[in-house]
Amino acid sequence: MRKYFGTDGVRGRVGEAPITPDLVMRLGYSAGRALVAQEAARSQIKAGERPAVLIGKDTRISGYMLEAALEAGFAAAGVDVCLVGPLPTPAVAYLTRALRLQAGVVISASHNPYYDNGIKFFSAHGTKLPDAVEVEIEAGLEAPMQCVPSGQLGRARRINDAPGRYIEFCKSSFPGDLDLRGLKIVVDCAHGAAYHIAPHVLHELGAEVSSIGTDPDGLNINNAVGATAPAALRNAVLAQGADLGIALDGDGDRVMMVDATGTIYDGDQLLYAIVKSRLLLGPVAGVAGTLMSNLALEHAFAALGVPFARAAVGDRYVMEMLLERGWLFGGENSGHILCLDKHSTGDGIISALQVLSALRSSGGDLRLLLGSFTLYPQKLINVPLVKGFPWRDHPRIDAVRREVEASLAGHGRLLLRASGTEPLLRVMVEGRDAARVELAVETLAAAVREAVGGDVTEV
Repeated sequence: MRKYFGTDGVRGRVGEAPITPDLVMRLGYSAGRALVAQEAARSQIKAGERPAVLIGKDTRISGYMLEAALEAGFAAAGVDVCLVGPLPTPAVAYLTRALRLQAGVVISASHNPYYDNGIKFFSAHGTKLPDAVEVEIEAGLEAPMQCVPSGQLGRARRINDAPGRYIEFCKSSFPGDLDLRGLKIVVDCAHGAAYHIAPHVLHELGAEVSSIGTDPDGLNINNAVGATAPAALRNAVLAQGADLGIALDGDGDRVMMVDATGTIYDGDQLLYAIVKSRLLLGPVAGVAGTLMSNLALEHAFAALGVPFARAAVGDRYVMEMLLERGWLFGGENSGHILCLDKHSTGDGIISALQVLSALRSSGGDLRLLLGSFTLYPQKLINVPLVKGFPWRDHPRIDAVRREVEASLAGHGRLLLRASGTEPLLRVMVEGRDAARVELAVETLAAAVREAVGGDVTEV
């Protein structure tokens, strides 16, 4: 149903549709019209008042251009704009809610390289927009822009204390009777939006902080650093003899961690650590993962007596499941973690603080906190897809898929999923036996490659 919106907003290569100045300006205009109408219908805007939105961005050089285009589009729709400059995605969600604005907008392509960029929206409540609203915004892109009269044009202002407000918000998620004194922590900000935020949060809570990935130049975001390249953090932790390492992605909503031995912990493991510690305070109603969550996580929560359910891939769908079921915790193995008792969206810094809180309360390390929980072997192969290729109904792929599923019965699972951001089919197999997993994924990927006629890239 959606032409431009994917699993996490509108994203693409800068200079190519939809990430062009003219289309982004129309996107701002259409979003302004849709969001204003929605809020007006709920009587959230008084007569004579102009609605307002918050615009934040990461550190990509294209952010300047796209920020100006969005600002123009919103102004033409009669919407005021509050500019905060480089700021993590979850910070925009928080400030939108705290300042009682109609919407928040983030200019970011998250973990993608600098030459990509994107636009994602938050509601007045600091949550991702529902699919229906995104469809409405897309429909407005086809209509001509009709600028409001000059006296009704939106205005822009800059909120200079936005970083400080968000730093205090992050600190408030950490228990007031605990601190991080005595811990040496390396934080990797991926040369992204948290470069001037995360080190201060950890330092002000008492940690000895060393930073990498905090020198953005507009071109180096996510380049061999951050949550998608945790080897840089591991090397820094080992070289500096640190107790822990925290890696964020370019827009600050993902987190990975590294312990003193150099072991890397992904989103599934960190989510388990958080929920396990919360169980000491009382029962946990349930946890939402995704189709990509490791099977071991499902088994581990079952052992704890905690219900577990899988949503479609994307933190927006995890959020939808949590809200539907009244649960508080969920996440993805990529490092998106939702703690709805602390924030309305996934937040890499706040998630890391929840893990640190658990460690300070237990007096142990990550390995001890996880106990016997160990991820099952998992392998993912990305197969390039030709646009429109009917992989779901292809007889050869379906036949091999059935054979592989039969071979895994009771021992693992497989997943075929088209990427929401790239022309790829993700072929994933996991299970208790590494050799069986390897054979299964290679067999299935070979069948897909033969059917598609493309090359494969292993991850």
